Amino acid sequence: MGGLLTLVIVAGKKSSDGEKPDWAKKDIKDYTDADLERLLDQWDEDEEPIPVDELPEGHPDKPQPQLDFSKLDMNNPDELMKATKKGKTVMMFVRVTDFVDRDETEEISSLWQTGLYNNHVQSERFLIEDDRVMFMFRDGAYAWEAKEFLLDQERCEEVQLEQQTYYGKYSKKKPEQEVKKPKKKKKSKAKGSVTKEEL
Repeated sequence: MGGLLTLVIVAGKKSSDGEKPDWAKKDIKDYTDADLERLLDQWDEDEEPIPVDELPEGHPDKPQPQLDFSKLDMNNPDELMKATKKGKTVMMFVRVTDFVDRDETEEISSLWQTGLYNNHVQSERFLIEDDRVMFMFRDGAYAWEAKEFLLDQERCEEVQLEQQTYYGKYSKKKPEQEVKKPKKKKKSKAKGSVTKEEL
């Protein structure tokens, strides 16, 4: 009812010569889609634009923060990417290990999204394959925090972020160079044996 009243009030606005346009003289129930579109345009004319600093994250008109490269570690590519993606939309792709079915992927990725949310990381989640999910971050800087969180999850096979693939802590497809080889224990010398240096 409130919306109808608003429409009637706006429709009652007069044109610059003081006369209502023909479409505004109709009964509100007889308005066509085009009439409603004109009404919306008329309504928007009177609205003040949102200040650029109040625009939502990811909006193309929102000014980007200036980067101070002197405060960044140039030897840390993740830190550089995180800083350059602040305020920009970033997508991350995550594959589930030990795939069972689409419903389970949905359930697991939903738990991950909740875990991120509990850590103040906002994301949108889309199931794009039976075993693969896309997370979208309106503020891309949070994608790197999310990556670290997801890589620690038991059912995370891999994370793809900015053309880089990272394997989960429990991944079974990790390349050999990423798998930590156990350190060989030094052989302890037998009791009573003497080295050359001790002679």
